Amino acid sequence: MSRKIVEFKDVIKTYGKGEGMQVAVNHVDFTIEEGEFVVILGQSGAGKSTILNMLGGMDQPTSGKVLIDGMEVSAMNDRQLSDYRAKTVGFIFQFYNLLPSLTAYENVALTKSIVKNALDPMEMLNAVGLAEHKDKFPSQMSGGEQQRVSIARALAKNPKIILGDEPTGALDSETGVIVLELLQNVCRKNHNTVILVTHNADIAQCADKVIRMKNGKIREIKINEHPLPVKEVTW
Repeated sequence: MSRKIVEFKDVIKTYGKGEGMQVAVNHVDFTIEEGEFVVILGQSGAGKSTILNMLGGMDQPTSGKVLIDGMEVSAMNDRQLSDYRAKTVGFIFQFYNLLPSLTAYENVALTKSIVKNALDPMEMLNAVGLAEHKDKFPSQMSGGEQQRVSIARALAKNPKIILGDEPTGALDSETGVIVLELLQNVCRKNHNTVILVTHNADIAQCADKVIRMKNGKIREIKINEHPLPVKEVTW
């Protein structure tokens, strides 16, 4: 039986005050089940990145509640948020955020200093097909390879939730398919909850749930009864 792992309850996020106040997220409600592959879809300024930042504990709502696995993240103090980010979520960024002075193996192994139950770095590199590149530095790898290292790093934390911010945005379409397929497989096989924000509507065909946003509001929440395998999508 599935259970809710993410709940947004009447969440509002504003920036600034008075006449200069901007509403980034406007009365947003949704839930995400454990093990779902979710796409938050919208153009620039839709509010999707703000939602991702609140999911990741990097930003707090102005009002409303954000609950992750029953924990009210929106009520946590700085120390609790730091602990939450370390133990509960794995981040995948558009531009990889690898440390250039460390090898692929060392970038993944960093997770051992963050969480006690970190998974084996070599196993994670093998899972993303990069075991033979373990001694390469980011500058010696392609963009797709660097992104796969960042996925290995996120997986090594053994997180409940994997958050992706336009994870294929800097990749060509062929490499992007490889990365998306990897994330979809992680979701299916390991039952991690994967949440991606993107403006690419094609990716929505692969998701279990699609949350469409515009101007800070949810326009539609769609359940895909038969999400497509990534390879079957026409890109």
